[in-house]
Amino acid sequence: MCLAMPMKIKTIDGQSAGCEAGGLTHNIRIDFIQDAKPGDYVMVHAGFAIEKMSEKEALENLELLEEIKNAL
Repeated sequence: MCLAMPMKIKTIDGQSAGCEAGGLTHNIRIDFIQDAKPGDYVMVHAGFAIEKMSEKEALENLELLEEIKNAL
């Protein structure tokens, strides 16, 4: 099973972006996101940003993922 994860865009190079979440960094594709810029939060699935999201939504999602991790 794959989960989508919120990540913050740090850098952009063409259709690739360097993102960060929870201290982890990952290069993703941003082909499906219009007007992506550093500082934006995106939902990432299988290496692709699939949706832009607000900072509030992203932080709430990350908090829930942390709660799940701690429950295991």
